[in-house]
Amino acid sequence: MSEGGDKTEAPTDKRRKDAREKGNILKSRDLATALVVLAGVTWLLFFGPGLLAACRAVMASSFTFGRADVEDFAPWRPLVEAGWKLAVPLGSLFAISMVAAVVSQAGLGSFGWNGSLMAPKASRINPASGLKRIVGMSGWIELGKSLLKVILLGTIGAWMLWKTAHFSFGLAASNLPVALAGLGATMTNVLLVMAMGLVAIALVDVPTQVLQLLRKLRMTKQEVRDEHKESEGNPEMKGHLRAKQRAMLSGGMRQALTEAHVVLTNPTHFAVALRYDRGRDQVPVVVAKGRNATALAIREAAAEMSLPVLEYPALARAVYYTSREGQEVRDDLYVAIATVLAFVFGLNERAGGRLPPVDVPITARFDEHGKKQG
Repeated sequence: MSEGGDKTEAPTDKRRKDAREKGNILKSRDLATALVVLAGVTWLLFFGPGLLAACRAVMASSFTFGRADVEDFAPWRPLVEAGWKLAVPLGSLFAISMVAAVVSQAGLGSFGWNGSLMAPKASRINPASGLKRIVGMSGWIELGKSLLKVILLGTIGAWMLWKTAHFSFGLAASNLPVALAGLGATMTNVLLVMAMGLVAIALVDVPTQVLQLLRKLRMTKQEVRDEHKESEGNPEMKGHLRAKQRAMLSGGMRQALTEAHVVLTNPTHFAVALRYDRGRDQVPVVVAKGRNATALAIREAAAEMSLPVLEYPALARAVYYTSREGQEVRDDLYVAIATVLAFVFGLNERAGGRLPPVDVPITARFDEHGKKQG
């Protein structure tokens, strides 16, 4: 059991945002490794011949010299001139590897820059923290994954080399260019198959990392409540909620509230606005009603209009579940509502400023879910 109960609640948006700022994002080293290796093999297929040609040029420059080289001895000059030929294939390999690494992170939806992670932290160099990571459960899991990867990739590599052993031995009887071309093709096939093995490992690792991250970010019910209270205390959040609440009230509902004389609340989950115009209405009329966010919006609008907001939970639920907007209240609720209206209009002087008690008939008693209470 954790403090505040079990972590059974899904992480909130704020929890996810805080986790991203701390670097707790979805990551998969196996996916990054697979994509980088696969990109390297692809590069080898397209740019491998160019790299071999550049290497031949460097070797030829190393063993070739003329009279000018003897008179002006500069052994590094031909190497530098030939070495530039390696810049294009090696530069393309670096670029492809970087793109593969970025794509592996962006594909998980965790691409971004967080400069705060560059700041030094004592926990990173703390021997106790490092030892805990090594001998802890996560350390054993990573060790098991590493051993499985070594076994899988070693088996794939050995099988591929065994399949091509007979062909490789036959290259000894061929001329050098043919032998090199055949050996290069064989090694490329081995690397390609091993890259596919890394991709298979990544397809298992990514869902595992998703589940581990969600389990790490899950919250207790108390944490959700505390976060909600904290967000409600934020002035920016309050302003945003008020704007959202006002937007919930349609023009017709807001106009109807201007005719209301009182708002009954649950106090938080329900709100009903009532009108009783003696020259117009025979019995009180429901002009607006709502629950949860709409109820909060009605209370906010009532406060702006200086309408009385009274807490009568049972009566508010009764009106909410038995009447529609623009409809007269039900007959069995008239006495209870008349008592409240008498207090609002100042007719009940015996109340002495205190809310008068009301009796909601059994036929109109409901719980928060609309189920009748006996």
